[in-house]
Amino acid sequence: MSKNFNKLLEKLKKINYKALYQNDFLLTWDKTQGELEAIFTVADTIRYLRENNISPKVFDSGLGISIFRDNSTRTRFSFASACNFLGLEVQDLDEGKSQIAHGETVKETANMISFMADVIGIRDDMYIGKGHAYQKAVADYVDEGFKDGVLEQRPTIVNLQCDIDHPTQTMADSLHLINEFGGIENLKGKKIAMTWAYSPSYGKPLSVPQGVIGLMTRFGMDVVLAHPEGYEVMPEVEEVARRNASKYGGNFTKTNSMAEAFKDADIVYPKSWAPFAAMEKRTNLYGEGDHEGIKALEKELLAQNAQHKDWACTEELMKTTKKGKALYLHCLPADITGLSCKEGEVDESVFNRYRIPLYKEASYKPYIISAMIFLQKIKNPEETLQKLADQNKPRLVK
Repeated sequence: MSKNFNKLLEKLKKINYKALYQNDFLLTWDKTQGELEAIFTVADTIRYLRENNISPKVFDSGLGISIFRDNSTRTRFSFASACNFLGLEVQDLDEGKSQIAHGETVKETANMISFMADVIGIRDDMYIGKGHAYQKAVADYVDEGFKDGVLEQRPTIVNLQCDIDHPTQTMADSLHLINEFGGIENLKGKKIAMTWAYSPSYGKPLSVPQGVIGLMTRFGMDVVLAHPEGYEVMPEVEEVARRNASKYGGNFTKTNSMAEAFKDADIVYPKSWAPFAAMEKRTNLYGEGDHEGIKALEKELLAQNAQHKDWACTEELMKTTKKGKALYLHCLPADITGLSCKEGEVDESVFNRYRIPLYKEASYKPYIISAMIFLQKIKNPEETLQKLADQNKPRLVK
């Protein structure tokens, strides 16, 4: 058995993470340091198994239910990969083809899809005040169904993105950084610039920048949130970041200068998002069925974005980072100037130079989701992982 595998297993044994079992993963700041570190460790362990052609299947049958209320590529396929990797079949709930279109309640839907489900992954990021609330409601209803004896087991809920947080993305980002910098302890003191960047489209969710400032401040990092005036994120998430920075020995600062954020940064994360106030307004307009109001808001926001085309990740800005070699992060897809759009978030030359690291960053997401499911469904993770390794069952019979 590899020393790397044994090292990861020994590390896991020293971490207090038992509260993850039979629980949900909704927000990173609801989890302890130990619980986050356990997920990182198990993600690396599961990756080791796959890279060494060892089957990690712990389920003989069962369903992973995916509910995507917004378009997705990376997260959708990462969830499907994670479920399949552990032995679960994936079934996507298409609300347009279900009885939801005929008025079926959330409580009824949650129970009807869960008879043989072990996990439900939900992406609901479009409307402020709705996504996280919906995920919590599903969690409450399946819990009620289990206690009432309707469900033989309670499926665990995984937040695949909501209006507040995007934990599978930011946890994948973090594991990428942990491995790039040689350990979670080496993130302390590193400067990360979470900056707004220009996009020719409007209405991008707030959950990535909010997730980044809510999680990276847990590692003692120097986290800078940069955006033009009027592009504020949720104040309660900023407060989470401030508390984390104080508790874990890091810094959280805000600026209206992209140049200031990039200066001497170790990591940059230029990403467009819609202003919190505008997202609140859009939510209300959709709730009222005001289609003309929505069109007017879209026009207003596109014009507002166009005033800040200079907020872009350029070669010149990258030269001002630490030794001119900051690690560039993005959740993808990026708006690439001269490639996917006329003017966007990042210069094509910058994006192309970091294309391989970006793909590596994205590759951690299936393993993060696998680890979340594994730790929430398996009572004795260390023993189970050791058994999988000892069985040495080939995933692919060559």
